[in-house]
Amino acid sequence: MDRYDWLLEALGRGYEEIGLLKEGPRGTIRLIRHQKTGKRFILRRFTGSAEVYEKLLHYTCEHLPQTFEVASRGEEHLVLEEYIQGDTLDLLLKSGPCSPRETRRIARQLCQALWALHALGAVHRDVKPENIILRGQEAVLIDFDAARVYKPERQSDTQVLGTTGFAAPEQYGLSQTDGRADIYAMGILINVMRTGQHPSRKLAPGHLGRVVERCTQVMPQKRYPNVLRLMEAL
Repeated sequence: MDRYDWLLEALGRGYEEIGLLKEGPRGTIRLIRHQKTGKRFILRRFTGSAEVYEKLLHYTCEHLPQTFEVASRGEEHLVLEEYIQGDTLDLLLKSGPCSPRETRRIARQLCQALWALHALGAVHRDVKPENIILRGQEAVLIDFDAARVYKPERQSDTQVLGTTGFAAPEQYGLSQTDGRADIYAMGILINVMRTGQHPSRKLAPGHLGRVVERCTQVMPQKRYPNVLRLMEAL
């Protein structure tokens, strides 16, 4: 029995489904519960690449969900992941923009998550309010289905993935994405947290607005070179 069949059997024997959280062309995300302990987990089933999940297997960072199991069969993958309880940043922003202090706090925590990812050679490529869960005072970056591992020998990404408005220009095939694409998305996110709008419509005032402008430069080399420099700026 291969790992994929083993995980399917284990899930069928020891877990029960609570509900379908998301369904799309690339796969599903379900909330499941271990029958004996009652502990809840996220089960992802998708097609594409599981390279980033494999790198995150048993890796610990307080601002990233823990990955417990990864099993693949061809292009289809199963991932058993920590369930993060809390509200998404998207939901929080429906009640209004964040204060400058709260914006800096959340942004710095997300930079820590991205630093961990980038250190593994991975790029998230889909930093946005819907992919951030606030667990008490902790911001947790989730959903690595669009993430990829940087490959120095390539000129562009193999798949164009990301969210319009947050995705950096290079994600549309102009060049291969690296950590600076996530810095671009962080700039958009910081502006949305402060103003509720994309910086092309309304730029955040003061120092944070200047940070946003540098993050969202069209040319990657004009942005902050890495998330540590962005953290310092914040």
